[in-house]
Amino acid sequence: MRKLFFVMLFSVLFFTACNNGNAAQEQNVPDELKIEDFFSLNENAKYTYAGEGNEFASYTVFIDYINGSRVQTRTNNGATELVRVLEVKDGELIELMSRGETYFRENFTNNDYSGGKVLLKEPLKEGNSWSSGNDSTSTITGISKQIVTPQGNMDAIEVTTESHQGTTIAYYAKNTGLVKTVDKGEGYEISSVLSNIENNSPLIQTITLFYPNTDGIHLNTVDVQVSFNTNDEPKDVIEKTVKDLSVNEVLSKNAQINKLYFNEEENSVHVDLSKEFATEMNVGAGFESLILQSVTNTLGSYYGVQNVYLTIDGGPYESGHVILEENEPLKVDYSNIKAAE
Repeated sequence: MRKLFFVMLFSVLFFTACNNGNAAQEQNVPDELKIEDFFSLNENAKYTYAGEGNEFASYTVFIDYINGSRVQTRTNNGATELVRVLEVKDGELIELMSRGETYFRENFTNNDYSGGKVLLKEPLKEGNSWSSGNDSTSTITGISKQIVTPQGNMDAIEVTTESHQGTTIAYYAKNTGLVKTVDKGEGYEISSVLSNIENNSPLIQTITLFYPNTDGIHLNTVDVQVSFNTNDEPKDVIEKTVKDLSVNEVLSKNAQINKLYFNEEENSVHVDLSKEFATEMNVGAGFESLILQSVTNTLGSYYGVQNVYLTIDGGPYESGHVILEENEPLKVDYSNIKAAE
């Protein structure tokens, strides 16, 4: 009986030790790396990258919109502004859209997209490889690369993308995001590294406002700087700017911009105003035409389009002097501008 007791006791101690050992090992196992930890962008922040290799290697990034799992960024390298929509979904960081020469503010995060370019893909382990579009292949070539930046040394995931155009190496640091890129090919190497993160830094743009001259014949212009925080909408910023300047009451006190959006397919702008825009105008036919042209030129200039569709509370524009047929655009016209004296 004593022998059986000791056998049972030994078995209990053995399995208890094994279980404790397994528990200790489980506690020491590092958490699985997640893409969300390496795609961290702050609202109202300005990210500055210092570059080498060509004159456009240095650039800044602003966060236009954050919409659930999607983020819209704006990159300015001194020559152009590039807008991108990125999404973290199903263990992937995907570039859904990339649009160059986009100098206006527009929320593209609500659009429907299919496919996209995969920038980073789980599992975040060395050797993981995937197709990233355009006959290119991306591979995680390191998960703890030391990157020297003006922000300090950072451990980063290294992603190497090979294509017929050359090689791109991107480094993503935890709780920071993209910290460095290197593009290289035959006879060239271009690098950009994160040098500064400036919080509470809105996007500053210059908008040209058009308004009627007091002579009732010409239009005047004034350039105004406006600021956009993350998720600010152009309709709100432009409405406030026009009213604050009181430029001959292009928008009366009670008039509001209900909707304002860019139509990609038509390359046009649609603006829907409240009824007060027409009912509180109280001007003759000639001055009303100047006000309509002021709105058209202001929006057309900002969005870089020729056609502006104006409606009132969702319906056609109609006043005592001017009637716009449904789907009839107003045309941008700069021929009537009075030069500043």
